[in-house]
Amino acid sequence: MAVIAMKLLGCLLLACAALPAAHATGPQSKQLEDLTWTEVRDRIAAGSTTILVPIGGTEQNGPHMVLGKHNTRVRILAGEIAQRLGTALVAPVIAYVPEGSIHPPAAHMRFPGTISISEPTFEALLESTARSFKQHGFRDVVFLGDHGGYQKNEQNVATRLNRAWASDPACRVHALLDYYNVTQNAYVATLKQQGYSAAEIGLHAGLADTSLALAVDKSLVRTDLLASSAKASQRDGVTGDPHRASAELGQLGVQQIIQTSVSAIQALTRAPR
Repeated sequence: MAVIAMKLLGCLLLACAALPAAHATGPQSKQLEDLTWTEVRDRIAAGSTTILVPIGGTEQNGPHMVLGKHNTRVRILAGEIAQRLGTALVAPVIAYVPEGSIHPPAAHMRFPGTISISEPTFEALLESTARSFKQHGFRDVVFLGDHGGYQKNEQNVATRLNRAWASDPACRVHALLDYYNVTQNAYVATLKQQGYSAAEIGLHAGLADTSLALAVDKSLVRTDLLASSAKASQRDGVTGDPHRASAELGQLGVQQIIQTSVSAIQALTRAPR
């Protein structure tokens, strides 16, 4: 009986190990939506006055990667950045962003599943979000955009609100363009140093993009399709060649994003008002 019990215990432990790690909840979470309003109030009073606003997007990412890639990636990375900062909180992900003309369909809207809103609507959403956080006592609102298409809109909103609040600098808005730029510059340079070509690295759903997704959550990628993805083209929604993508390569970019963002946010929040 003891042997059988030990075998059952071993099976149970193996089953538990196979489960994904539980998302941290409760009063210690960095995620705003995990907290009660009184916990948020107390966090702000204790000095948690920086709020990160992760911005993703719902768009096609080739036949091998899910539509919500940006949303999952930016949520996880924002959480890691908040952990490194110590007292920052993370707002819910903004998943509805400009993705091109709806009718006639343009850009990513040519592919089923993509959701697009207008640039004025998007900017109004960001502005209302920042105004909400200012009202509650946050002193620094940081936009973290995982997608290149709306970086200018983040900047527009930050500039507009900071100008409007110039006489009341209790809260500042930061469009952290460094978060995205590192994926287009430093990360690409690192991959080239590893021997990968610009054509393979790609601009969308290629080696770089797919590797980043694998590094944060392997379920974002249909790995069984990677072998055939070398033949994918812009017609399939892919610019680049993802077939040699790996979580290991993605981790190089993940660490660059986190480290660059943490340093930039620390500098912004410490700057004189």
